[in-house]
Amino acid sequence: MDKILEAVVMSSYPNNVKQGLVRRVIEAAKQPMDSEQCWSMLELSTKLYLTGDTKYKREIGKEVLEVYGHYHPEEFEEFFNVRFLLSLLQEGYGPLGKRSHYVLDYIQLGLQFVLESPSANSIFSLLRIEVLRKVCERPSPKQCAKISKLLTQHPQCIPTGKHQLLFCQQLIRCIGQFQCISEGEEEIMEFLEQVNKVSGLLQRIWRTQTSAILPSLKELFAIISSTEEQEAPSNALASVVQFVPLELMDGVIRNLTNDDSITDVQMMMAIGRMIDWVSWPLGKNIDKWIIALLKGLAAVKKFSILIEVTLSKIEKVFSKLLYPIVREGALSVLQYMLLSFQHSHEAFHLLLPHIPRLVASLKKEDSNSATSSLEQLAELIHCMFFRFSGFPDLYEPVLEAVKALPIPNEDRIKHLLGQNAWTSQKNELACFYPRLASKSETGKIGLINLGNTCYMNSIIQSLFMASDFRHSVLNLTEGNSQPLMTKLQWLFAFLEHSQRPAISPESFLSASWPPWFTPGAQQDCSEYLKYLLDRLHEEEKTGKRIYQKLKESSLMSQAVEHHYLNKTLIEKMFGGKMMTKIRCLKCLNVSSREEAFTDLSLAFPPSDRNVRGSTSILPVEEIGPQFIEPPENAGQLTGSPWIRRKAPKASDHAAPPMSVETLGFQEPGKAANPVCGNDVGVDAAKDPLSTSGEQACAPKDSRSVPDLINYFLSPERLTAENKYHCEKCASLQDAEKVAELTEGPHYLILTLLRFSFDPRTMKRKKILDNVSIPVVLKLPILVAPEEAEEVCQHGKDGAVPGSGFMTVVYDLCSVVVHSGISSESGHYYCYSRECTDTIPHGQPRDGVPKPASDKQLDFEIQWYLFNDTRVSFSSFESVSNVTSFFPKDTAYVLFYRQRPGRQSCLLHEALAEAGRLHGEPSLHKDLMEAISKDNILFLQEQEKEARNRAAYISALPKSPLWWRDLDRDKDDDSSSGGCSPAAGGGGSGSFHGLVF
Repeated sequence: MDKILEAVVMSSYPNNVKQGLVRRVIEAAKQPMDSEQCWSMLELSTKLYLTGDTKYKREIGKEVLEVYGHYHPEEFEEFFNVRFLLSLLQEGYGPLGKRSHYVLDYIQLGLQFVLESPSANSIFSLLRIEVLRKVCERPSPKQCAKISKLLTQHPQCIPTGKHQLLFCQQLIRCIGQFQCISEGEEEIMEFLEQVNKVSGLLQRIWRTQTSAILPSLKELFAIISSTEEQEAPSNALASVVQFVPLELMDGVIRNLTNDDSITDVQMMMAIGRMIDWVSWPLGKNIDKWIIALLKGLAAVKKFSILIEVTLSKIEKVFSKLLYPIVREGALSVLQYMLLSFQHSHEAFHLLLPHIPRLVASLKKEDSNSATSSLEQLAELIHCMFFRFSGFPDLYEPVLEAVKALPIPNEDRIKHLLGQNAWTSQKNELACFYPRLASKSETGKIGLINLGNTCYMNSIIQSLFMASDFRHSVLNLTEGNSQPLMTKLQWLFAFLEHSQRPAISPESFLSASWPPWFTPGAQQDCSEYLKYLLDRLHEEEKTGKRIYQKLKESSLMSQAVEHHYLNKTLIEKMFGGKMMTKIRCLKCLNVSSREEAFTDLSLAFPPSDRNVRGSTSILPVEEIGPQFIEPPENAGQLTGSPWIRRKAPKASDHAAPPMSVETLGFQEPGKAANPVCGNDVGVDAAKDPLSTSGEQACAPKDSRSVPDLINYFLSPERLTAENKYHCEKCASLQDAEKVAELTEGPHYLILTLLRFSFDPRTMKRKKILDNVSIPVVLKLPILVAPEEAEEVCQHGKDGAVPGSGFMTVVYDLCSVVVHSGISSESGHYYCYSRECTDTIPHGQPRDGVPKPASDKQLDFEIQWYLFNDTRVSFSSFESVSNVTSFFPKDTAYVLFYRQRPGRQSCLLHEALAEAGRLHGEPSLHKDLMEAISKDNILFLQEQEKEARNRAAYISALPKSPLWWRDLDRDKDDDSSSGGCSPAAGGGGSGSFHGLVF
């Protein structure tokens, strides 16, 4: 009968004809048959099943084997013996080089017919040993899946005792080597099914033998932490972790993070590879294990590992948000990575270029998963905006992308940040400032934040960018008996000449620290600035004069020399004078007092007061970017606030008040009309307070810097409880108080008083009003009549006969921005540029200053954005629009530099002469040596760090092509259907990229 069957199967008859003949043979096999004939049929069916070159032949072999197993059990048991199975497992079946791949399937098929036989136990014992041996040989995923299928169906064949533990460990080793070579979707799905069968077997073993779990996990960790592997272990290992009971998580993580035998390199390797598992589409709880290990590392303060891994992996995790099948887990890991990385903006900033594209992709997908992820992502982004403010140029595209999404309230943001921080002790992360490989492309140097010291960093950078002040400080002689000024000189010198991308101001911080400031807490930068300038001023008054070089110059008369040498550097650079006059409204007696100032604190007018429409006594002018030439006729200007007191008649033409001008950008020879965008604004003569040029258009009820100065200079009525005690009347009387500027500082510092005390909440609140900032300001300065007359005769400074004022022009050079809603919190950063004179040094022969022919327009002077360690190029447009984009980011302290004019010419000439004589400031020997040594040290540190870093992360799992996920989505806008990443199916290429 076996010959007949073989002839039929090998014949060339059609399959339907063959099938009929085979049916007859199989029916005949159900009848009683002698042992020899049974053996012949079993041998033939075994041959057909194991070596058949078509599926049809293997199916016939299977049918015959099943019939003989049912109807001839004794002969089948005798045939299916231990010796035969051992031969199959060890030697294979078929010709050499073409061994059958179906041995395990054959054994699984036959086992069902010998389960009750006396030889069953011997067969099980053999298989327990042989499957262990097979697994140790690292079979392919397909063969591993067959072993798993066999053992799942016949658990009696699973190794027991110590062999069982070894079997689990070796099976995990096998999974670690699984690779799917094909990129076809069907082949990938088959691969995933094979992995699931193998990991499912581990789950079955662990359920019955929980003692095998921890040794298995130890083996898993050994695989993923190995630095010796040539190839990274397969992401299929993620399928193993999903079956570990979550109640074991805390103990496992605690043991791992407290194991001293595990090196930092091994731990970093392990967590890096685990993070790669977010790509595995069928894993459950993978994100929970990754986050648990990250938290465990934070608990034992392994911050260097966390930083390295976060920065190297966060972009890959982010890219997986494109795929719905892994999105939930990837988003959980991303949320923890970002919310815990609070010491630096680096991790968040790595994602900024990719966020708009991902948001667009998720909106396009329009699924519940995408909508939910968008809302969570927007919440995450706003948390990062809150934590790392001060980067408006980087954040604007991201803000535009998420503007339509919900914004979390501040309590929610603080809760998320507080809940996920690595540590509540900020000083523990002080040494992990953002790593910068090289100096900023701007050539400028940043300052390291030493724990909420951004208020100091912003002030230092603003002072450093005040070039006249910087040069004077750098020109200080050695041994000047001014310890704080010397420290500032060293700090400025390092900012000027260091090769480091950022330096630590720790020494200067400790020397300039106001004693009432709380360490580690946010402080008011204006308060710090005032304290610093006062300290420097007082120190110089009692120490050596630093302007000896000016004394040696023959340019100054003895009187002028005496005047300037009696001034400290702070007075020369930032000192101005103001006359406060109080007039009794009864006897009209006027008392006056002149006092010095280094900054003007500008309060906000009450909301019901329209400063723009009011007639202030000394209004101020604001000018757009332009060449500044003294106006030929400034108009009739009032010389004193109390000259004209009676009401003007209808025929009288009331004189316009002296104003802080707000003229627009204009071409030479054309009238200045304020403009806003492309629309022509109100005529300057009618509304001299209009802003213009490239300055942002402000709402009608918004404020401008001139508004605040005009309010500061406007008369104040002293009545009721504030009545003035008049010496002449010898009683309290109603009075009027007014302030007049009598000497303009070289650098005008304006502080906008944004913080006020709220008696209802008993807290200081912040005024968030947007204040438009002019790039050029014209300020009225009260002068003696004879001086004004002299100025008018030369046609300078905007003064006219009969006027008590002359105009001083100021250029905006720094803006310190406060981001936040309270003075006790938030963040400071600053915009700065180096202002230089618009006229050449020295005076023209005709005495009239002219613009330099090669002078760039104001808007072409480069602006920089200083935000602690980060320095970047910026623009006045960014300065003007920052509050429009980020309502909590508001200008707080402004620095203006005075242009050369009648009042300031002596100082300008002295500075110009010093510049011509000495060029760049020459530093004394000790300082130059210190900078040179530090630059050499920095280069050595860079070399050492490069070597250590190469050794530290050279074996990190590489994922160089992660960005293709985002690029593919961008380039394939026309794709549709179930195979696009957005639809969740993934095309053949994209799905392979997702999993592997």
